[in-house]
This record gives sequence, C-alpha cells and structure tokens, in this order.
Amino acid sequence: MEGWDPNTKSTLTQIPLLTVKAGPRDGAWAQRLKEEYKALIAYTQMNKSNDNDWFRISAANPEGTRWTGKCWYVHNLLKYEFDLQFDIPVTYPATAPEIELPQLDGKTQKLLDLLPGMMSIVSGSLRMYRGGKICLTVHFKPLWAKNCPRFGIAHALCLGLAPWLAAEVPILVDSGMVKHKDDAASSAEA
Repeated sequence: MEGWDPNTKSTLTQIPLLTVKAGPRDGAWAQRLKEEYKALIAYTQMNKSNDNDWFRISAANPEGTRWTGKCWYVHNLLKYEFDLQFDIPVTYPATAPEIELPQLDGKTQKLLDLLPGMMSIVSGSLRMYRGGKICLTVHFKPLWAKNCPRFGIAHALCLGLAPWLAAEVPILVDSGMVKHKDDAASSAEA
C-alpha cells in the first residue's frame, strides 16, 4: 500500500478481507458469498457515513454469480449515472470480475477517433472493451492477484471501478461523449 493516498488506504483497511477461497462451482461458495455480502455491506455503510455513496448493487440471481446495479459519478456538480453489471468468473476468486458499464460501450473508441492528435495522452488512460467492460488490466489485476483470495467484490468496486470512474468520466463528459440526463432530455424535446 506504499504510494497510496491516505484516503484510499483508510477506505481499504475498513473493508473486511475475505477468507474463504471458493468460486461459484465450489462447495464452499455459499460461505464465500456470505463474506462477499458482509464486505459489501461494510463498504456501503462506510461510504454512506462519509457522504460518499456512489453505487447500488445486488445479486441478480440466487446463486450470486450475476450482479447488477447502478453507479454514479459527480462531475461539475452534475450526477452521471450508469448501469453496472458483471458475472463472477468460474475461476473466481483467482480471476477478478470484469465490470461492465453497458451504456459506455463504444464511447471510448469514438473519443479516440475524435482526438487523433491526442492519442498518446488519452490512450494511456481511456480504455474500455467490448460490451462496456472497463479496463482493469494494468493497475488492478496485479493487485487482485497479489491479494487473492482476500479481495472480493467490494474491493473490486473500491480499487477498480471507483478510480476508473474518477479518471474517465470527466474526459468522456468534457469531450461530449457522455451527456447529463437533463441535457439529453432537453435535446430530445427540441
């Protein structure tokens, strides 16, 4: 955790670490799922108490292998909300979930096409894959591998999705690729 800002360190140390090393096909998956819920509840409560509430998520199936919800980011005093979804990989927890924001599918490539002269500046940060999957390979995947099986869904949101939103949403908004819902509604009425 060297080099991390104090706020990230503080947040991470308050999310319970998981102990059960089990994936969706393992007999201990129910125990792992209980730990996942406990960590998510702790992280959500901590965010609310710090007035930093930024996501809602729940299992979309009884097995806890498909998750859906909403996440949002405030930029220039406007709230940008996105659908959030992911599946738990069969090789979980050795493999982190691939977090998807389907509404942003294809937006980052269009932005790169609009800004060819800035390719070297933008391409280092703006990454998204087919289906709206956010890029977590460079920074997050090695961290996940190092902390397997102690990290879970809450850690993926905290150390994967939150920094991605903070880095990418302002770029997408400022470039016009993402519009605030009020702007989109007024242009649709016109």
